[in-house]
Amino acid sequence: MTAAMQFDAVTQHPRGGLALDLVSETVVCRASGALWIPARHILVVADMHLEKGSFYASRGQMLPPYDTADTLRRLAGEVAGLEPDQLVFLGDSFHDRDGEARLAGGDIESLRLMARGRRLIWITGNHDPSGPCGLPGEAAKTLAIGALRLVHEPVDGAIPGEVAGHLHPCARVKARGASVRRRCFVTDGERLILPAFGALAGGLNIRDTAFSRLLRPRPLAAVLGAGRVHAVGWASLRDD
Repeated sequence: MTAAMQFDAVTQHPRGGLALDLVSETVVCRASGALWIPARHILVVADMHLEKGSFYASRGQMLPPYDTADTLRRLAGEVAGLEPDQLVFLGDSFHDRDGEARLAGGDIESLRLMARGRRLIWITGNHDPSGPCGLPGEAAKTLAIGALRLVHEPVDGAIPGEVAGHLHPCARVKARGASVRRRCFVTDGERLILPAFGALAGGLNIRDTAFSRLLRPRPLAAVLGAGRVHAVGWASLRDD
């Protein structure tokens, strides 16, 4: 798929975000980093890494302790605005196996409120291989949605319809003699990798070889901006 074809296939969605066709499904990349599948009323987020701050604090490295509350606040805003029938967490929802046990009472209540009237599905990841124990919802390794297959970690090779997280994609965009680094979605039109949704999650430049093993040459970056997602072609990206 050429860069021109990629740009022809993306539009601004009336409810916000960048709409694109992935195999036979229309998906919307939201400025929050969430993925919206409008025809099926499904909201997807990847790599929340809840309780990352408390994990590092327990090891003597002090990070701001507000990452979980901030991540869930932003997620609750997406849920309230879109009212999904299903909410899918695409793995590494917790930073470690004990993260659920460290959740504050208010954060547990926030998740329970988001679960009311909808199905929650926790795709397991390498940081949380068993899924949560005491929270609403069900754990799964993968989830099929029409032609799409939702997983945590992408598989090498051509996998049409795969929607994954794990790699925390970001892009460095050249603009007016300077550059800016932002989280992004990345797609070649056949598969899609979501940015990390967690407040303290890092990022990997999509020019890294980890992405070239998965995507066809010159993929499209859907870069997160202030309230808007920008379609950025390969020629406008640079290495870190």
